[in-house]
Amino acid sequence: MMGKKLAPLVFAIAVALFGTALYSPPIAEAARLKAKVFLTQARLPKKVSEKGLIAFARRNRAKLLREDKKGEVKKRKWKAEMVISFNRSVGDLEFQVLFYDIHDGARRFVEDMVTFVSDRSQKTFVQKVTLRRPEFKPNRNMELVVTVKRQEVGRLKFGVLGEEIRRSGEVSFSDDER
Repeated sequence: MMGKKLAPLVFAIAVALFGTALYSPPIAEAARLKAKVFLTQARLPKKVSEKGLIAFARRNRAKLLREDKKGEVKKRKWKAEMVISFNRSVGDLEFQVLFYDIHDGARRFVEDMVTFVSDRSQKTFVQKVTLRRPEFKPNRNMELVVTVKRQEVGRLKFGVLGEEIRRSGEVSFSDDER
């Protein structure tokens, strides 16, 4: 007799627990991969711990990259060191860094960079970055996005400063064009 009265109660508890399990966030979502990204034009220290490297990159981060002034204006470039610190190991053989021009509002894809992972337990990566003209234009707002398995895990907005290409403003016509 007692079992018949408890059966509906046990059933209701089981349904409630099952429903909670269905609507709780999955474990993978709770441990979602995230990345902190830093660009620096300062020289990285040679012998430093991972924690020290991240602290150095945070202190010396560049919100505006200044171009290398050597050479002809059309061939100049921006050089920086990129430090990416993931909250856990990547869990893949590669990750991508996508560069977008966001100066005019909407994202306009400029270039991508693939980084292959040699040590699957590694969480922090240092990569030399060279942004070359004409793909990258001076005095623009940019965004870089780090993706792993096509999922965005980190982003950084920055600017590129440089000399614009000067034009003379003169037009000359040859005899053929008259």
